[in-house]
Amino acid sequence: MSDGHGSAPGTPPGWASNQPPPYGGDPGSPWTTPGSAPGAPPPHTGHGPYGQAPPYQQGPYGAPPYGAPPAMRPGIIPLRPLGLGDILDGAIKLIRSNPRSVLGLSAIAAVVSAVPLAIAQAFALSSVAPALDDPATAEVSGADLLASYSSLLLSSVVEFVAVVVLSGVLTRILGRAVFGGRMTAGEAWRLTRGRVPALFGVVIIEMMVLLAPLVLIYVLFAALAASGALTGAGAGGAVLLILAAIPGFLVYVAFFATKLALAAPVAVLERRGVIDSLRRSWHLVKGAFWRTLGILILTQILAGLIALALSLPFSMGVSLISVLSESSTGSQIVAAVLIAVGGTISAMITYPFQAAVSGLLYADRRMRAEAFDLVLQTAAIEQQRQGWVHASADDLWDPSVTPVQPGYGQPGQGPAGYGQPGYGQPGYGPPGYGQPGQGPAGYGQDHGQPGPGERGQPGQGAPWSQP
Repeated sequence: MSDGHGSAPGTPPGWASNQPPPYGGDPGSPWTTPGSAPGAPPPHTGHGPYGQAPPYQQGPYGAPPYGAPPAMRPGIIPLRPLGLGDILDGAIKLIRSNPRSVLGLSAIAAVVSAVPLAIAQAFALSSVAPALDDPATAEVSGADLLASYSSLLLSSVVEFVAVVVLSGVLTRILGRAVFGGRMTAGEAWRLTRGRVPALFGVVIIEMMVLLAPLVLIYVLFAALAASGALTGAGAGGAVLLILAAIPGFLVYVAFFATKLALAAPVAVLERRGVIDSLRRSWHLVKGAFWRTLGILILTQILAGLIALALSLPFSMGVSLISVLSESSTGSQIVAAVLIAVGGTISAMITYPFQAAVSGLLYADRRMRAEAFDLVLQTAAIEQQRQGWVHASADDLWDPSVTPVQPGYGQPGQGPAGYGQPGYGQPGYGPPGYGQPGQGPAGYGQDHGQPGPGERGQPGQGAPWSQP
C-alpha cells in the first residue's frame, strides 16, 4: 500500500507513480476536498452515480417548466393567450384601473337609456294598480297601453344607440389599458367617433341576420292563417311546427351570434369597414367556436345576476309603492326615479363588463391565431424602457401596422420591423433597434459584439419566436 506520496507496487505502465485515491475513498485518506474536514462525506452535486442521469424530480403542478418566467403583465391582462379567469379578471381590472372614464361613460349611457324605460314602467304600474285593487271593475284604456308601449319602444331604441356607442368607446379604452395606459373620456370619444357609423352598421346587420328567421316564420304563419290552414285540424300541426322551430331558432342564433361576436372590437381597434369586420370576426372565431360560445353564455349569466342583485331592492320598492299607494302623480314620479336609479347602477357595472369580455376575447383570439402576444410584448418592453405608454400603442391593433405573415416566428418572416433594420420608429422601439450591435446589452450583442442567431441581427425576429 502507498500513503499517496510513494510509489505503489504494481503501477500500470504509463501511469504516474504518485496516484491519489479515488474520490470518496476511505475516511482516513489524506486526499480530501478543500475546506472539508477529514472523514466528512463528499459534497452532494445533484448527480447520480457515474454515467447515470440524476433522478427526475416532479415540480409542483402547474409550475413553469425549466423555470420559465411568467408572462409580462403591464396592464389588465398578461401578454399571452388568455384563460377564462384572465378574461373575467381583466374585465374587472378595466373598471378598477380607469374608474373615472369607464364608470362615468357607463353612467351617462345608463341614465340616457334608463329614463324612458322608467317612464314606461311607471305608466304600466299605474295602469295595473287599479286592477290589483278591484279586478272586477278594472279597465285599461287604449291611451294607457299606447303610452306604455310607446315609452318602452323609445327606451329600447335609446338603449340600443347608447350601448353601441358605449361599447365602442370602452373598447378603445381597453386597447390602451392592455399596456397599462389610461385614457380620458374625451380622448376615448375623440378616437372612437369616427368608427361610430361602422359600429352601427355592424350591429344592425347582426340584428338583421339574427332576426331573419323570425320574419320568415311570421310570414309563414300569416299566410297559413289567411288561407285558413290554422283552424280545426291544422291547429295541431301549427303547434308542432312552433315547437320544432324554437330549438332550431335558438341554435341558429347561438351560431351566428358567436361567429359575429368579435365584429365590434374589430371595427374599432382595426378600423375596418362593416363587411370586412364581420368577415374578420368569422375568421377569428374559426377553430374556437365552442370556447367562445361558452364564454359568451357565461358572461350573459354573470351580467344578468349582477344586474338582478343591484336592481332588486329598487324594483321591490317600486312594487310596494304601486300596491300600497293610489295612482297619484307623486307615486308615479317616485316609482320612475327608483326604476331609473336601479337601472343606472346595474348598467354602470354590466355594460363595461360585457364590453370588456368581448374585447378581451378578441385579443385572445389574435394571440392564439396570429401570435399577436409577441407584438404586444415587444411594445411593452419598449414602453417600460421609456417609462410611459405612448398613444401610438393604439396603432398596434391595426394589422396594417403590424401585419402577420405565414411562417411567423421563422427568420425573416415576422411582422414588419421584427429583426429588420430600422425597427425602432418613435413610439415603437429604440433607435436602431434590430441592427447588429445597436440594441440594449444582450439584444443581439455579446458585450457589445453581435453574435450569430441572436436578437439584433436582421431577419432573426424576436428571441421568443426563433425556431
